[in-house]
Amino acid sequence: MLLITREKPCQREIVRILRHADAYVDALYPGEASRMLDAIALSEPEVRFFAAREEGQVIGCGALILGDRRQGELKRIFVEPKHRGRGIGSAIIQHIEEAARQEGVRVIRLETGTRQPEALRLYERAGYTKRGPFGCYDLDPLSVFFEKCLL
Repeated sequence: MLLITREKPCQREIVRILRHADAYVDALYPGEASRMLDAIALSEPEVRFFAAREEGQVIGCGALILGDRRQGELKRIFVEPKHRGRGIGSAIIQHIEEAARQEGVRVIRLETGTRQPEALRLYERAGYTKRGPFGCYDLDPLSVFFEKCLL
């Protein structure tokens, strides 16, 4: 049974999955293209971090960064490769979106990479639409930007 809960990102098993996510992204993109937040940054007060567990083991994660003007940013969505294809990424996103609504967030934005077609499909299936750069992001040929308005 899948359980998604808000957790502290500095736990050993969560740091382990964040490192797996980092290794995955590092294999796809040059170092300067990485915009991954570490466990310390994910512990900041404006961040809501969630872990997906199955039989007590962390198999996925995701975070919401609360911004101003009722905006949020989706970060660190990751599912261990052996658990992909089962809807876990979608479940994490849905859980984060519900948490965002409870926080008063009206728009969620995200940045992902062009070399991650499975992530692009995941966000499109979840109702995210492409847009231009936002916040501190610049136009980058390796980045794709999305947003979704929450009702």
